[in-house]
Amino acid sequence: MQRNDSYQNASSIYDCENMQDFVGQIMHILHEPPDLVVHSLVISSDIQSLCVFIDTVADRDKIEHELLHFLTDKTLLSDLESSDNLIHELQGRIPFSFISSSSDLKVCIDSLLNGSCLLLLSQANQVLIINASQTSNRTVSEPQTESTVRGPQEGFTEDIAINLSLLRKRVKNVHLHIEQITKGTETKTTINMIFLGNLAPVEIVDEFRQRLASIEIDSVLDSAYIEEWIQDRTYSPFKTLLDTERPDIVASHLLEGRIAVLIDGSPIALIGPITFFQFFIAPDDYYQRADVASLLRLLRILSFMLSVFVPSLYIAVVSYHQELLPHSLLISIAAQREGVPFPAFMEAFIMMVTFELLREAGLRMPRIAGQAISIVGALVLGQAAVSAGLVSTAMVIVVAITAISNFVMPSYSFAITQRLLQFFFMILAGTMGLFGVLCGALFTIVHLASIKSFNISYLSPLAPISLSDWKDSLVRVPRPWMKTYPRLNRAKRKRSGGT
Repeated sequence: MQRNDSYQNASSIYDCENMQDFVGQIMHILHEPPDLVVHSLVISSDIQSLCVFIDTVADRDKIEHELLHFLTDKTLLSDLESSDNLIHELQGRIPFSFISSSSDLKVCIDSLLNGSCLLLLSQANQVLIINASQTSNRTVSEPQTESTVRGPQEGFTEDIAINLSLLRKRVKNVHLHIEQITKGTETKTTINMIFLGNLAPVEIVDEFRQRLASIEIDSVLDSAYIEEWIQDRTYSPFKTLLDTERPDIVASHLLEGRIAVLIDGSPIALIGPITFFQFFIAPDDYYQRADVASLLRLLRILSFMLSVFVPSLYIAVVSYHQELLPHSLLISIAAQREGVPFPAFMEAFIMMVTFELLREAGLRMPRIAGQAISIVGALVLGQAAVSAGLVSTAMVIVVAITAISNFVMPSYSFAITQRLLQFFFMILAGTMGLFGVLCGALFTIVHLASIKSFNISYLSPLAPISLSDWKDSLVRVPRPWMKTYPRLNRAKRKRSGGT
């Protein structure tokens, strides 16, 4: 609490008697950290200086070999004593790209924490702030959660500067806007809002800007912190923002008029507005032929239906509507369920929960053992449960189909939505049979129709209907048939009466 009070009450270098007093206030506010380095230099007979930086975030080699070497070169600084504006003269001579000056103690401390070096001069009433930051960054590598067979293999890293360079490499456009803000009273995390000014609708850009500005939070450590603040529906299982670690996906959405958000320290970018059908689109769709891409997209939609409805339909038919089954299949299922002590709902619930536990165990285990645990565990437990008479063979097949269908989704976060819907429909099927499943399906459709992502309908282009946008929704037509301007901008022109 003492540090916070000292930091808030800090004023400027004018309130300090000398350089040592100013540095003493910095050390007091930072609690005298062991990695704070203070170099004392004599530039000339009348000018003394202090070089202050934090060793763990600043580039010490660059400071010592370039800055300190420059400051000790008497031939380069021989005329400084007669200079009327010492700070201005040094700013033009020091061999660093980003140099500023300030007299505010808060600005100096924030710059120190960001990796800058402070240069204090005995005859100056301002402090030179020299950007010499250095952080340990992961190199650009293949995306971990969004692999593709054909296409770029680069993924975002935790360094926002590297992520911006990956985007600029793909979108060399003068209309690329990058608006930077800082959020988190404790972490002071850099957030970049990125869009193409000639393509993104103005009202959506303003809405994004307003939601980001309204964030009040003490820490931002990942993009998920920002997503919960700017999403449209907090208590809906359906996401209204797309998260990705692929720069090619972000670039393609920028070219369609959408807005991206990059957070320093997170390899996951956020994209909005987004529609329901965007979650069925994979990067491979644009690196394959149109007919292959359309087939794969329809398979993903089919897998979504199977993943959500197969367990509930099995429960409903076995428990309430046996007359819908063919006679031979009904006899086979009845023979398998003979001796099973649980009703179909409990049987399915136990198996689904068990598989979810195995899935989570596979994710949390070390990578080498994770796959073996999830695959072998599922096989062993499934066979053991059937042999013990706890579940039927048909139930194991239902769970396997559901799990495989769930893995087909390109977006891992949307796959979690599918898993939530599975349990929702299972409960309805266990209590009301097919009538409950039908009511749940109608409720889900109504809920989807009510969702908007930054004032864009979640079911677009089906509701409202936009036939021209069907060329890249349920299927993908060949590129010569596609429109050249983005869908969001075209929708804006339609609303305003344009062509």
